[in-house]
Amino acid sequence: MDDRAKSLLKALIERYIADGQPVGSRTLSKMFELSPATIRNVMADLEELGLIQSPHTSAGRVPTPRGYRLFVDRLLATQRFEILQPSQIMEMLPVSEPSRTVNAAATLLSNLTRFAGVVMAPRRTQVFRQIEFIRLSERRVLLIIVTPDGDVQNRILFVQRDYLDQELTEASNFFNQHFAGKSFNEVRAAIKDELSSLKEDISRLMQQAVEAGTVNDETDDGVYISGESKLLDVSDIASDMDRLRRMFALFEKKTDLLQLLDVSSRAEGVQIYIGGDSQLVPMEDVSVITAPYGIDGKIVGTLGVIGPTRMAYDRVIPIVDITAKLLSNALSHNPSS
Repeated sequence: MDDRAKSLLKALIERYIADGQPVGSRTLSKMFELSPATIRNVMADLEELGLIQSPHTSAGRVPTPRGYRLFVDRLLATQRFEILQPSQIMEMLPVSEPSRTVNAAATLLSNLTRFAGVVMAPRRTQVFRQIEFIRLSERRVLLIIVTPDGDVQNRILFVQRDYLDQELTEASNFFNQHFAGKSFNEVRAAIKDELSSLKEDISRLMQQAVEAGTVNDETDDGVYISGESKLLDVSDIASDMDRLRRMFALFEKKTDLLQLLDVSSRAEGVQIYIGGDSQLVPMEDVSVITAPYGIDGKIVGTLGVIGPTRMAYDRVIPIVDITAKLLSNALSHNPSS
């Protein structure tokens, strides 16, 4: 795609984000020293590439999720964050108990963007003293986790074959000899080389144990959500009842949202999911922007914004980015974190 096509696509998307109306060739011809016929030809090429499309009710064009993706990845220049000074934001993130600080961050994101703000609760650093595998049935194994203070937690693993008691004892001994005293996140980082010496199915059992140990308990406090009702004011979402129902089902169930935030926390920097980029939130007209946050330099969770694909990415991206940095700072200076 040449520079002229990129410029036209950028202008079309920026205009559509600003007013929500399909953009026609006459509108673009006033912005460029090109004839409407020339612009129509370029728009036809962009449509053939799947970057724009024509709504049934209009002769103008609107961006597709693929068009937004190219725009965000290659054409976007983000704004400086000038809505509030960082010091003002810090005042809105109380350095009290961590749960209040995290909840305040979700509210802050929603208030600044006018969309839904979400924050994954900080992951517990699950250090274990000992683990044990116990056969429950042909396809189920009980994972017993004993923490250094004597707390005992149980997880049920659904396995692909029936394990002998001797195999489970061998797996328990291997785990305890190599990894006792570590967190499951530390184990996950080191486990690949260690498991290469084991049989594949025993290795798979170990990996399941690590995943079970690192996953947040799926309770309502696993993710904080604020401003869901603000999406009722977004015409792109609220005009479709089926889309609205699926959106609120996502907020109510939370499991898929937690998985998306967990995946995002393992990536670096701001992540942008547009119109179904993620299979966990497969909605054509919805975008999710996330950024990881940490405590004392260690990533413990993710925050983000959920809104329409037609959002001001140049404004929302820096809001998410700086809020993640400030939440990290607030939690790192919190004596109870």
